[in-house]
Amino acid sequence: MNVLMISPGYPADMPEFARGLAASGARVYGVGDQHIGGLPELVKQSLSKYVQVSSLWDSKRVIGELSERLRGHQLDRIECLWEPGIMLAAELREHFGVPGLGVEHARLFRDKEAMKVALDKAGIRTPRHAAVDSVAGCWTAVENIGFPVILKPIDGAGSADTYRVTSREELRAVLPRLRHVPLISVEEFIDGEEYTFDTITAGGEIAYYNVAWYRPRPLIARSNEWISPQVIALRDVDDAELADGVKMGFDVIKALQFDTGFTHMEWYRKSDGEVVFGEIGGRPPGAHQVDQMKYACDFDVFKAWGQAVTQGRMEERFERRYNVATIFKRARGVGRITRIEGTEALQARFGEHVVWNTLLPPGTPRRDWLKTLVSDGFIMLRHPDLEETMAMADAVGSELQMYAE
Repeated sequence: MNVLMISPGYPADMPEFARGLAASGARVYGVGDQHIGGLPELVKQSLSKYVQVSSLWDSKRVIGELSERLRGHQLDRIECLWEPGIMLAAELREHFGVPGLGVEHARLFRDKEAMKVALDKAGIRTPRHAAVDSVAGCWTAVENIGFPVILKPIDGAGSADTYRVTSREELRAVLPRLRHVPLISVEEFIDGEEYTFDTITAGGEIAYYNVAWYRPRPLIARSNEWISPQVIALRDVDDAELADGVKMGFDVIKALQFDTGFTHMEWYRKSDGEVVFGEIGGRPPGAHQVDQMKYACDFDVFKAWGQAVTQGRMEERFERRYNVATIFKRARGVGRITRIEGTEALQARFGEHVVWNTLLPPGTPRRDWLKTLVSDGFIMLRHPDLEETMAMADAVGSELQMYAE
């Protein structure tokens, strides 16, 4: 099978997906705007051919260059696991006659308003919502929905440009910050715990799923610099408190007729037990949550996805053995990292449970915490018991400190 992969070298986990395709027996063709010399070595090893284009965002030129460079090669699948490229992949599928999400279908996974309208029709509970393209429209939508509301880009990813607004005064203050966003979703604010439902789907059937818990929910984490956000991939996905959310995830896959690939969903559980759907992307979660799945089940999740794409089934076997917590750290101060405190003591206590440490070393410039999910690095750890996992994660959050100046 010949599989075209869009942007195999970026973001950071794309090389593993390229490897997963190759390990599943695919002949992998890559297309991107990176020079081939700048591709990670793992990508170079996984690709049979690479087409460099001047820009991934000029679809007509991409189609022209691919038609020229891949003449004589039939494409069986076109895959993109990066949010900005979802619609490009859909256009390419339609042009080359390749199965998968076409343009109109793909919009249901990019346009938050169209997504929620489709799910409303299927009887799936979503926040009350409206799409607006003007200040006046925003005011009208807020009046109809009522405070508090969430404002977010219709085709955004993650929690960038997302605001919780509780009053008319806050709305006046926030609207100027969204002038660069052409279309905004105004939604009912759902007060509750926030979870993910992530799937590998083959032929419309869910072959594997993961449930992760945000501590705290991303909107709070992105509003308070001092917080060390946590994401915990849960071992016990059959917990009764998750059952309605899991069922809703299965219902969403059916309602939106998603066939094959990775999906990332977010949903809420309110204090009264009601579950409310957030959104879905036709791609995996970011911030190394796919690596969490790998460590939670001790299996090659990237190859498992590759098998779903190339064979229509997932052959990799897995066992849910661990809860996996990722704790993202933000340095105090500005400038370069000068010191990290608490690592030795925590390593002595939890070292056997730590599976990954990406903390920026002293001398490295601190990252802008508002523009990156991984902040100044993270600690990833695992344990079979959820309470123990949470205790270790909280200790890393409070006792490990990074400083910059």
